[in-house]
Amino acid sequence: MPYSELIKNFEKIRAYMREFYVYGFKSRTEYDKKSARSYDNERRRIESWLGDCMRFTQTAEGKNVFLSIDSRASRHNPLYKAWKAKSFTDGDLVLHFLLLDILFSPDVRKTLAELVKEIDRYLDVFEEPMTFDESTVRKKLKEYVQEGIIRAEKEGRKILYSRMPDVELADMTDALDFFSEVAPCGVVGSYLLDKLGDHTGIFTFKHHYITQTMDSDVLALLFDAMHQKCYVTVDNLGRHANQVKTLRLVPLKIFISAQNGRQNLLAFHEKANRLNTYRLDYLSNVRLGEHCARFDALRAALAKAEAHMWGVNGQWETDALEHVEFDVRISEDEPYILHRLEREKRCGRVEKLDDHHYRYTAEVFDTNEMLPWIRTFIARITRMHFSNRTAENRFKADLQAMYRLYGVDGGEKP
Repeated sequence: MPYSELIKNFEKIRAYMREFYVYGFKSRTEYDKKSARSYDNERRRIESWLGDCMRFTQTAEGKNVFLSIDSRASRHNPLYKAWKAKSFTDGDLVLHFLLLDILFSPDVRKTLAELVKEIDRYLDVFEEPMTFDESTVRKKLKEYVQEGIIRAEKEGRKILYSRMPDVELADMTDALDFFSEVAPCGVVGSYLLDKLGDHTGIFTFKHHYITQTMDSDVLALLFDAMHQKCYVTVDNLGRHANQVKTLRLVPLKIFISAQNGRQNLLAFHEKANRLNTYRLDYLSNVRLGEHCARFDALRAALAKAEAHMWGVNGQWETDALEHVEFDVRISEDEPYILHRLEREKRCGRVEKLDDHHYRYTAEVFDTNEMLPWIRTFIARITRMHFSNRTAENRFKADLQAMYRLYGVDGGEKP
């Protein structure tokens, strides 16, 4: 089969891009999930979109491919190009442009029968005429009504179709530019920017998390399910899992890390009767189900649990909370340390002990989630107490290991 830039199934290309650009860079010989020919075709397809951002390095295992993006030179997320390469049939394209040409203004309103008649008149001029029956046109109109492209209005027994009014985007350029780069499902903003023609973004980002782009379809469907307050059925395949698990969940909230950009779904697993967390890059094939009568109650229970969640680990019961407490010394010329402690405390609280000492306390579900943050106050912590003794001992053991690494406290001399 000849190579083509266009794709029919985005999940296939998502799997390749995730494997190479999220989980790690692999050479041709290291990637054994598909044939070498499939690998070559998908690699070439990705290169056709991201050629300006792709780099290569030669290792003992072979040539490795990786992305190299300088936000000072590239103001737009290059991974959006993958979403704009979807393939269409000739019939899809012809019917799309015919409908928009006939309904060229919101003032033009026509019935299904009138549209079919107009389409036939347009197609008669071709040497090899194409035909669309009424059922095909009806399905396309229904799809466009759901997408907000076409408007359907009932007058008596007739349904009149018209084009939705265009939105003036010129005054929204900066907002769209920012939205497309930082918001969930930002690819929507990228599509809207394309309508404005060539546009150079005004924003640059020190930390720009672009890999979540590949999960936009999953995220959009989950948002839709939350809006409708319904169940979903999803396929879950972890990075090291050998088998896909099909889960029936009530999606409640999306948590996005400000530290690494990772997106997580917090959902109620009905069969296990508990709150679970799922990484979006492990989820696929989202199907919306029936309405969940308990949705509001479950969302309220999650809001209560959030008061004790440092990250994404949580549960309904609050009788298993862990106490975290540590004191830090802050000099007179270091007010920024106190500002940072107040700004980043999340579900904890800060108490002033004296002019130079402050105490942070929190009741959380999982102390281990806090350890990376607490480590950033090393050399300022004067006292600490965790009810989870295992987490406290781990913190102290890591500190001792660092001392030994640098030849301190009886370690090797440099």
